Amino acid sequence: MPLPERLRKLAGFLGESEAALLSQFSGAFHMPVLAEVKAPPKPTETLPARIIHEFQCLPVEADSVPFEVKDDTIALAAAWPPQPQWDAWVFAATGKRARWCLASGETLNQLITQKFGVGADSLDGSGLEDLAEEKQEDEQDENAAIIRFVNEIVERAVADRATDIHFEPGRDILNIRYRIDGELVPIRVPDNLVAYQGAIISRIKIMAKLNISERRRPQDGRITFSKGVEEIDIRVSTLPTMYGESVSLRLLSQKTQPLTMEELGFLEEDMQLILPSLHRPHGIILVTGPTGSGKSTSLTAFIRKIRRPELRIITVEDPVEYEVPGVNQTQVHAEIGLTFAATLRTILRQDPDVIMVGEVRDRETADIAIRASLTGHLVLSTLHTNDAPGALTRLTDMEIEPFLIASSVELILAQRLVRRLCPFCAAPADYELGYLTSCLVALELDVAHVSEGSALKKSVGCKHCRHLGYRGRVGIFEILRVTEDIHDLIIRRASARDIRKRALQFGMTTLQGSGWKQAVRGFTSLNEIMEFANILEEQKEDNAS
Repeated sequence: MPLPERLRKLAGFLGESEAALLSQFSGAFHMPVLAEVKAPPKPTETLPARIIHEFQCLPVEADSVPFEVKDDTIALAAAWPPQPQWDAWVFAATGKRARWCLASGETLNQLITQKFGVGADSLDGSGLEDLAEEKQEDEQDENAAIIRFVNEIVERAVADRATDIHFEPGRDILNIRYRIDGELVPIRVPDNLVAYQGAIISRIKIMAKLNISERRRPQDGRITFSKGVEEIDIRVSTLPTMYGESVSLRLLSQKTQPLTMEELGFLEEDMQLILPSLHRPHGIILVTGPTGSGKSTSLTAFIRKIRRPELRIITVEDPVEYEVPGVNQTQVHAEIGLTFAATLRTILRQDPDVIMVGEVRDRETADIAIRASLTGHLVLSTLHTNDAPGALTRLTDMEIEPFLIASSVELILAQRLVRRLCPFCAAPADYELGYLTSCLVALELDVAHVSEGSALKKSVGCKHCRHLGYRGRVGIFEILRVTEDIHDLIIRRASARDIRKRALQFGMTTLQGSGWKQAVRGFTSLNEIMEFANILEEQKEDNAS
């Protein structure tokens, strides 16, 4: 229905004049009503014709409105209070913010007829040549712009080495953030696209083959995104929030080569502890740490280290992050009953030599993994604990018998990832002796290490690292070998604290100590290690309370 007719019908229904209705609109929307509309001689030089026809609005001269018109604004008169998308279209077409006035629909109709030669009763498009086609073109242009925007966001994330992309809707805003080297980095969204956040989210859901009409329940999907010859496997997760759906994308490059143990940051003394256990024909090696600490990456590096033709290696992962030639890799599908435990039972009938289980999540999986290690298989897996000794008590909490744990677990590796100094801009650090001493005390290390402080480097920032001073990440590790002394403590159901004390007596390197060594190697900064140590201290206080 044309806007002038809509206005007349509403006025008639309310029993009021059109002028009285405009006056009420003016008070409700804080928009002035123009008694006289002064349009420029050629309105289309200011505003595209299709917007004038579609919204039935006209640009007006600056001297005819009761407010100041600046260089970045445009004065427009409409017969109806504007909708939010009108502002977005005006800004997209002119690059200016719209300042609205109200005017008589009949007056606007007459002016548009004078300027364009079209009757007021055909402003919906029935009398405008090709208006339907133009509207369809508008929708196509809008869709194309949204498609390009989403593609550019993913391409830029890949170029910046981001592991995750988060689309987070708020009140009249769409926040987009990348996770780069473990840190969240905000990405600016163009102002003219904020109004289309629903369309942007829908585009992602279409790419992931999700139900775009379902906005009340979480959904999970998958996108295969091609960037040149590289294919990116994207895991998509949606979550309903107050202002729309929050969407998280996990980026996994199918061409990315898994890292070696040396590239992950393992020291020579670390390798001497780990390799003997890796070459054993049976037993369990556990890697612990929180989500995102690189546990699966370390397990893949272990498999690459021991892989050889005479070994049959089978993995069950969620998801398969790295492809390793010569290894049989399986992905769990809980929705069809293909869980870690169910897959592990089947793997045991496949005559494996080495089994990698992505995560020990429950008692059933832990029980099968331990029994597999006792029957002549080397089992590699991960567990969510803060440190290495905590993995032993966690297995006990899963109601696994202590004698089974002591007999099967060979080695536990706790790890974290800290930011790696940018090799292009890292500079020597000049710390005072007193500060270095206090840092070593806080790290629970011998102050004799203060002599190594001259090798420390600091972050600076350059174009290669986005002026962050860091580029990539490096691992820090705490390695616990199950010796005879540790074996006896496990049998006696000793606490993680007692096991830790005994392991430290026999030379176990802590996460803080490993971090100091990485800083001395020039791989990370002392500030990064101190921030990590503060987090560990807070976790200890939380556990104690």
